[in-house]
Amino acid sequence: MAALRTALYGRLVHSFSFSSLRFASCFKAADLTIERNAACKPKPEPSTLLFGKQFSDHMLTICWSEKDGWEAPQIKPFQNLSLHPASSALHYSIELFEGMKAFRGVDNHIRLFRPMLNMERMHRSSDRSCLPLFDKAELLECIRKLVEVDQEWVPYSLDASLYIRPTFIGIEPSLGVSRAGRAMIFVILGPVGPYFTTGSFNPVSLLADPSFVRAWKGGVGAYKMGGNYGPTIAVQNEAVKRGCQQVLWLYGEQEEITEVGTMNLFIYWTNEDGEKELVTPPLDGIILPGVTRQSLLDLSRSWGEFKVTERTVYMKELMEALDSGRIMEVFGAGTACVVCPVGSLLYKGQTFEIPTMQNGPDLAKRFYKELTDIQYGRTASDWALLVV
Repeated sequence: MAALRTALYGRLVHSFSFSSLRFASCFKAADLTIERNAACKPKPEPSTLLFGKQFSDHMLTICWSEKDGWEAPQIKPFQNLSLHPASSALHYSIELFEGMKAFRGVDNHIRLFRPMLNMERMHRSSDRSCLPLFDKAELLECIRKLVEVDQEWVPYSLDASLYIRPTFIGIEPSLGVSRAGRAMIFVILGPVGPYFTTGSFNPVSLLADPSFVRAWKGGVGAYKMGGNYGPTIAVQNEAVKRGCQQVLWLYGEQEEITEVGTMNLFIYWTNEDGEKELVTPPLDGIILPGVTRQSLLDLSRSWGEFKVTERTVYMKELMEALDSGRIMEVFGAGTACVVCPVGSLLYKGQTFEIPTMQNGPDLAKRFYKELTDIQYGRTASDWALLVV
């Protein structure tokens, strides 16, 4: 019994120690060191850019260990990572990431769009992944400095931007299924054009098949973990085989509508009470809390021109509204594409046309213009953080 008490006490002490370390003093942007790349690459023409294929000259790395805590942040030449083959990110998906953008404005200043929302979401994902916590403002300042160092990689174009990918991985060299005692934040940058090869505002077709599920209640669908994305590739390929471009993810026996591809979904319709309404699924643990999603909700509520609702929407409701001619627009929203109209839906072997484009789409275009005006400095807003 004494031995058991000793063992239990040891576990409690270890757990308390790790918890303390997770909340211990964080790295500071003031300690950041910069090693300049002596062999910078030529910058690509904005018109040739594809999403996620080209990268800038520098990267940010910040390492952590349970023994020593956080190391000083480093900006250094873009390079491959050296990882132990047993690193926990490689075996058990102890990994998460964010997606942000920097924009070169009409005034030639560079801006980030609502970046603290990304930091807050990354912090929540870190907590859920049992990775060490960090000071959100300090990480954002490190990222801002990285963008400043690579500012010439921000395209001189109002149709392109610099994509920012903060990533957090467990690098514990052990095959035990447990929280990581070593971890690394790294941030890479790359210039990007439109996310979809069809263009920035062309409608996409969706496959809605309830046999495929993206996330579930009690799971991790609300966190931006790499493990949420890899398993969707096979379903995306299935959508393409059936003549569609994206997947409309359904959940449960009543076929709750959740997300579209890797975007949040919005429906603009006349509801059963005859009111114009913008509706999107709620943040109930299945839905990723998108920055663009929040921005569209904030904008539409500030206008006060139609009802704005976050609630569960069922496939049956959507089909009934479509059949009765109450659907005006359906679109996805996300950092990569901003706003993406939906033009058709393949469901139970039948294709249904959605009149998004026939209706302008006035609302989707208005959202797109409002957000890009802020991002490219045409409209002053506290949503834009000046980099340089």
